[in-house]
Amino acid sequence: MARLSVIIPSCKDPLLRKTVESILESATDVEVIPVLDGWTTELPDDPRVKPIYLPESKGMRGATNAGLAVATGEFVMKTDSHCLFAPGFDKVMADSCQDNWLMVPRRYALDDKKWTINKGRPYYDYHYLSFPEEGKYGWSMFPVPWSRKDLKEPIDDIMTMQGSCWFANRDYFMSHVGYLDDRMETYSSFADEPLEVGLKYWLGGGAMKVNKNTWYAHLKKVNHHYEQKIYQRNYKRKEYTVAGHTWSGKHWFNNEEPNMIHKMSWLVEKFWPVPTWPENYKELC
Repeated sequence: MARLSVIIPSCKDPLLRKTVESILESATDVEVIPVLDGWTTELPDDPRVKPIYLPESKGMRGATNAGLAVATGEFVMKTDSHCLFAPGFDKVMADSCQDNWLMVPRRYALDDKKWTINKGRPYYDYHYLSFPEEGKYGWSMFPVPWSRKDLKEPIDDIMTMQGSCWFANRDYFMSHVGYLDDRMETYSSFADEPLEVGLKYWLGGGAMKVNKNTWYAHLKKVNHHYEQKIYQRNYKRKEYTVAGHTWSGKHWFNNEEPNMIHKMSWLVEKFWPVPTWPENYKELC
């Protein structure tokens, strides 16, 4: 049994193989579970790679669940299929991750041509949840980068995450979060993973942390990628995804999730002041 199981839900991503190779080169005790969601591609011939081929696409949430169902590691990590990882990232994360923590590494931008950190772009440690707002992706609380350069702790509390990579004790995760809810009448197949996972930790008695002692680099699909058709959004936001964001935002803002020991206002108070949240937020949630 590997110490870490890495789940990679993927839909037609040309960088999947390089992501798998980066994990194999960087980790010391790992099983890699690429979940090819309705497609196939060549993967490294390595006994640590244990692919799942879904004949029909289940979406990001369903593909993640397929990986969770077979993961055997003491720890589990989910990552996007276009990421580069720091050497030894798995040991740094596992050695410091307490049972009831959800942890994310520092996030850099990926230079996809050089396959290295894009040093011309900022790194991210912190995000806040926006006050619920109506936008093209629905009515919800969305993760927004939060510049907090004054905070120097190498491992620190975070209000939320961007969602492209998270790391957790597998037993705690499965008992407190479990398989992601991919019902069409709730989150749908894609929407609001940071809310479902992150808030089940914070409001259920756990915690979310950033570990600045290690990092990963995530592809940012800037405009020229789309214009040149180099990459597409692997999991496209569709009409039902907008409905999923809206359902999720109202669900969590109105404290409708069962078995939580804190309300949403508790989390806002913990990180107060939070950008975009009004002074009277306690009267609203």
